[in-house]
Formats: sequence, C-alpha cells, structure tokens
Amino acid sequence: MTVVIAFVANILVAIAKSIAAFLTGSAAMVAEAAHSWADAGNEVFLLIADRAGARKKDARHPFGYGRSSFVWSLIAAFGIFTAGSIVSITHGITELRNPAPVEDPGIAYLVLGIAFVLEGASFTQALLKSRKLARRRGRSTWDYVLDTSDTTLRAVFFEDAAALIGLVLAGGAIMLHQVTGYAYWDAIGSIAVGVLLGIVAVVLIQRNLAFLVGTSISPELRDAAGRALLSAPGVSRVTYLHIEYVGPNRLFLVAEVDLTGDQAEHDVARRLRDIERQIERHELIEAVVLSLSVDDEPSLTFDGPVGEASTLLTGLADPDPAPDPGPRDGAS
Repeated sequence: MTVVIAFVANILVAIAKSIAAFLTGSAAMVAEAAHSWADAGNEVFLLIADRAGARKKDARHPFGYGRSSFVWSLIAAFGIFTAGSIVSITHGITELRNPAPVEDPGIAYLVLGIAFVLEGASFTQALLKSRKLARRRGRSTWDYVLDTSDTTLRAVFFEDAAALIGLVLAGGAIMLHQVTGYAYWDAIGSIAVGVLLGIVAVVLIQRNLAFLVGTSISPELRDAAGRALLSAPGVSRVTYLHIEYVGPNRLFLVAEVDLTGDQAEHDVARRLRDIERQIERHELIEAVVLSLSVDDEPSLTFDGPVGEASTLLTGLADPDPAPDPGPRDGAS
C-alpha cells in the first residue's frame, strides 16, 4: 500500500511539474517533470521487483525467485536513463540552441518548493535507516548503500538524493536566468538535471548487473557464516566456503566441513542434513549444501569469536528491511 501511495504522489507531482513547465516554458521544469515521470514508472518496476522476488522456491527454481528482483530493478534503472536523463539532456540542448525566456517563474518555484519538502522527508527517512544498518555492520553509510543486496533500499536512497539535487539545480537555473537575463541558464539547468540522472542510472545499472552476474560477498559476511558453521554441533573445522546472493538478502551457502568422531556413512549423512536444516531455518538462507572435508585440506580461519549459530547468522546480510520509502517526489 505504501508503494501505491508513493506512486500516486509521484503522478500528482509529475502532473504539477508538467503544468508548471507548460505555463513557464522552463526547460529546467521540463527536465524535472521528466524526472518525476521516470520516478513514477520506477515505483511500478520496484513494486514488481519486490513481489516477483518474494515468490517461494519450487522444483523449477530451487533457489527461489530472488534474482528477478535484480532484473526488474535493472529495468527500472534503464527507465531512469531513458525517460529521465536522455529526455532532459536532449530538451536542454534544443533549448540551448533557441533559448526562450521563462514566464511566471513564481509558479516554478512553488512547485519545486513543495516537491523539495516531500523529497526531503523521504530522503531523511532513508538516510537515517541506512545509517542505522551501516553502523550495525561497522561500515560507512555510503559503502553500505552501494554494497547492499537490497535493491529497493539503494534505489530509494540514490533516487531521493538525486531528486533533491535536481530540484536545487532546476531552481538555481531559473534564478540565474532571472538575475542575468540570459535564457540559456534555464537550458543548462535541464542538461545538468539530465546528467545527474544519467550518473544515478549508471550506478544503479552497474550494481544490479553485479548481483545478477555474481558479486563477491563482504569479508564480514564470510566471517559470520564461517563462525556460524563452526558453532554448529559436531563441526570441528571448515575447509571450503562459498556464498552467493540468490536475491535481496537471500543467500546460497556451499561448504566442506570436518565432523567430530568417526561414524558410519549413513550417520554422517544424517548429521550433515541436520546441520543444513538448522542453518536453513534462518530467514536469510535460501539453501545450504554441505559435504565432508578431505583430511589434507587446510582449515579456513574466520575473524571473531565462535558463538551460537543463530546469533552469528544475524550478521549475514541486511537484517532489517529497506527503509519505508513513503510518499516520494514525494519518492524515488
């Protein structure tokens, strides 16, 4: 429901910006209108991404449908690039060749001011939530947002930040046009907004592609998973560990472990299965495959003390959901 409200808010603000662009003739307002329409479309794709990725695993998809979230988020990022960046830059270049004065700039300032309040409220919420999660992981907010597997969190953060900067660029361009009397400042504002959206789109595209292709996990995540394995009853050492994302906050774990004792084969198989089921009970783990180590394989070491698996696994990924975006452009 929140995303639906955010979508409606984006549509209303996009309409307001479009009307303001028509009444004022401002190229910067046209860029902002394109930005808001792109954001509204992005809400649809993010909603599809969340719902598609939440589908349960089945026989045809043993690791679930989590990677579809990266696909739809990638499509959303392309939408920002085409509907936002290219339109804004193209229109700005056209206006730069034939600059026209901005009529009734007060209308533009009013619409931009209302949008800034909505965007500021949304970005503040996203920033505070991201800082909280970053501190929990012992990382900077910027690094955390860039590296998180939660595509919705990253999209909200970057798009809200870009929206605020874009509003300032558009308002500043119109003001420079008023102060100097040169209409080309308005066109430059449109181009600047387009370049900004292009940068954001490229970052989001690159990050979603990385998770689709298979990005490496963080050292903190690897250490937490290794310590969790060592804390499992009967596991004396770990000689191989592979972890990959199969969706936002969804992990597939493969490991080779050495068990205590010298039991019969069927008893060892049962112990491995019990450990797998224990780990799979954690909400972040989609699937686990364990096998036995060979005697001459070196043991892996993991930073930090060994504790209970249920506690250690809490640090495996983003333990909290993405910040509630709220009505954006209200939104991103």
